[in-house]
Amino acid sequence: MSVSIENKVALVTGANRGIGKAIVESFINHGAKKVYLAVRDVNSTKELEEKYGEKVVTLKADVSNTKSIQDLAEQTKDVEVVVNNAGIGTPQDTIGENAEQDFQNQLNVNAFGLLRVANSFAKTLEKNQGALVQLNSVASLKNFSALSTYSASKAASYSLTQGLRTDLGAKGVSILSVHPGPVLTDMGKAAGFDEGASTSTISEGIVSALKAGDFHLFPDEMAKQFEGAYQGFSDAIVLAE
Repeated sequence: MSVSIENKVALVTGANRGIGKAIVESFINHGAKKVYLAVRDVNSTKELEEKYGEKVVTLKADVSNTKSIQDLAEQTKDVEVVVNNAGIGTPQDTIGENAEQDFQNQLNVNAFGLLRVANSFAKTLEKNQGALVQLNSVASLKNFSALSTYSASKAASYSLTQGLRTDLGAKGVSILSVHPGPVLTDMGKAAGFDEGASTSTISEGIVSALKAGDFHLFPDEMAKQFEGAYQGFSDAIVLAE
């Protein structure tokens, strides 16, 4: 299902920096009517508020807390495009004394966070015939050993995204699963990547993929290498009716 961002009301979690901030800017540049900035620190979006004025509305939200996301959904019943961008990514091998706790933390944000967003916004998106965009990763398809727990948490979120395509897609909601490679963000640097795609490559790709009605988006050069190798399996298994 094709979704144009023009004149739409959107919501972006983790909208204050990195990919989230770029998504806000791309959406407004492509004609979004309003964008809710869902962030843990409501003082972190001042730059966006000064730049875009009444086109943006900052709301406090924490994807690791169910009630916080339920409250967010209650305040934003006019939303048509929800982008679940908020996530964490800490370097952690599979073997290590902190592995279990780290995995729990990343699952709570990266996978359970998606569940919280999807369940809280499902009725609104169905009513508004909207779209849900989930920021996954190429790490959802391959475990990177230095980022093992992150990779596993993103594999879980990708699996849930496929479930949402079935459940909400049948009710007229478009689902987009975004799989970037390394991106030039604070998280990318913390994970040990000194090079990567620009955040605007991801955000502009989302606008185009929504318009095209795609389920998968592999937006950058590294991601497209994964797409080429994954395409056959995706067509035959993941996207098979």
